[in-house]
Amino acid sequence: MRVCAAPPFALDAPRLDDARWRAHDLLRVARLAPGDNEPDWVRGALARTPWVVVRRTRAAAGFVAVGVRGSVRSERFGTWLRNEDIESSSSPEDLLGVDPLRARRALPAFIALATLRTTASPLRHYVWGPTGSAGFELATCVPALTASSDLDILIRLPQRISRAAIDSLAQALAQAASRAGTRVDAQLETPAGGVALAELAAHKPRVLARASRGAQLVVDPWQAA
Repeated sequence: MRVCAAPPFALDAPRLDDARWRAHDLLRVARLAPGDNEPDWVRGALARTPWVVVRRTRAAAGFVAVGVRGSVRSERFGTWLRNEDIESSSSPEDLLGVDPLRARRALPAFIALATLRTTASPLRHYVWGPTGSAGFELATCVPALTASSDLDILIRLPQRISRAAIDSLAQALAQAASRAGTRVDAQLETPAGGVALAELAAHKPRVLARASRGAQLVVDPWQAA
């Protein structure tokens, strides 16, 4: 997030992970209290599209850490939402069965997504779905992708997979991206946190795992912190 509001709860309040909301989930909001140092564009963005994305940050009981998207990439604001103000939610895997509007299907990111949704894709063996601009557009029906947008996806991997399977996933995503003329960036949700598929496919000795407690380099992302 470019800017983040101060928490609306005591700094020493116990923070926890609420299993109902996970990083990258999209939440439709009934209302969102203004945060301190809130940018001018935030209220207009929420009026047009009352949706926020769950951030990978712990919050006090009754709150969830969320991010507001503006109309351009530089407009991102991290803030805090009361649970009682959530109307509905969509996870990345919920959006996998949602088709883009007909006039938007020719965008490269949506072409890549259509390729990865086929029965021939190795992703058929996993729980996964679109995130980023593609996920936001599918959830809200409000244009968010551009012709130069990458496709971001999340793959849930609670159990260890082989190096061969990792290589197969990376190859399938690279082929889909090449055919569509875009990039596909995949994040793997592991017990240690979110890990970039590209890092695992490079067989680095340690990879960066992003968790609600913070980011750290780990040797084994399937070993919970």
